[in-house]
This record gives sequence, structure tokens and C-alpha cells, in this order.
Amino acid sequence: MRLNSTVALTLILLSMMFGAGIISAALGFNIGREALKGITQPDSSPTSTMVNRQPGTTGKTSVPILKEEEILKRVDTYIEGEEANESQEQSFQPTPDSSQQAIAESKGPTLSLPGFPIAAQDRGVTLEISAAYQQQENLELDVKIRNDSPQMVRFLYSLLNITDNRGRSLTATTSGLPSQVPPNQEEFSGKVSVPVALLADAQHLSMKLTNYPDEELNLHVSGIPVVR
Repeated sequence: MRLNSTVALTLILLSMMFGAGIISAALGFNIGREALKGITQPDSSPTSTMVNRQPGTTGKTSVPILKEEEILKRVDTYIEGEEANESQEQSFQPTPDSSQQAIAESKGPTLSLPGFPIAAQDRGVTLEISAAYQQQENLELDVKIRNDSPQMVRFLYSLLNITDNRGRSLTATTSGLPSQVPPNQEEFSGKVSVPVALLADAQHLSMKLTNYPDEELNLHVSGIPVVR
């Protein structure tokens, strides 16, 4: 029995195609295996993951829990520290006596010179200079006024006249002295300040004060020493 030439050619082509497919599959397998060398499958086993996980490698930070005794100790320590700070602050606070002493010292020395106090009296009204001292750039005079008369006395201190022993008129400012002195025999205190720059070679001062608006009183105090 003879094969037809067409059938024979078909069988030959099929054989060649089958062989080419086998060869292509073998080559593809070899190439894929070479490409995957050194790549291993990750171990996704839960057991091995828990075993290989080391402390401190987790993404979450654990919060330490303090014991009740430790919390109480810290609170007591904080309270004791606050009390210690308060006691130190109180120890550094000046007492009223020390504050008054510091203010008195800042005023400068009050000189009890011979002849003080120097006073003048007219119609029951007394003008007294009790002390003189230099404070910063001023000569300070401590002044007291008392009204023993039966009527109210008014003063306008712009009328206060102060001159030195050479007759030069000096500018002065007053503080603490009342503009009205009632007839209750109460003593009022204040200050008269004279700039040191105006005193030059003056040795002593005179002070004149009268009431306002009547200008009936003549309170004249002389011989006030200039303290330097």
C-alpha cells in the first residue's frame, strides 16, 4: 500500500512542529529557571513569624504603666518642692520695718544741727523747719505747720519766698503741705526742695510765708543752714 504524497508531507510537517514545540518549551524552562535563581519564596508561616520577631522591632511603642506607690511618691516629691520654693520666697520678702528703713536711708542723712528746729509764729500759726539735708540734687527742708488760731488759714505756696544770705531769691518746690490748715491744733508736715545748683556759695537761707488771700500773716524763718 503506497502513501499519498500529500499525506506524507502533512505528517512530516506535524512532526517538525511537534519537535519545535518541545524544543521551545525546554528552552523557555531553562531561561526561566536561570532568571529565578537566588529568589526564594518568603516565609509566611504565622509560627515562624512570631519566633523570628525580636523585641523592639514592632512599629508601636509600648507605654509603661506606673504603680500606684510610684505615682504617690512623685506627687509627694512635687508638693514638697513647691512648699520649699514658697518658703524661700517668703524668706526673701522684706519686712515692713526693713522697707521703711531702706526708704529712710535713701533719703539721705537727716542732720540734727545746732539750732534745729527753727520756728516762726504769728497770730497763732506756727511755721517750723525741723531738719535740713541734701538728697540727690536738692536741699530738702522738713517743714511743719500748726494752726492754734480760732479760724481756718489758707496758703498759696507760690507766694513762698526763699532767699540766701546774699539776698538772692531762690526757686523752690513744696510737697505734702496743705493749702488749708484748720484750727484744730493739728500739725501738718511737708517738704520744701531747693535745687543745689542755685545755692552756689550760700551759707544759710531765709523763708517767708503768708496766708492767702488776706496776706496778714508774717511767718519768717531765718538762719536755715545750707547742708552740703
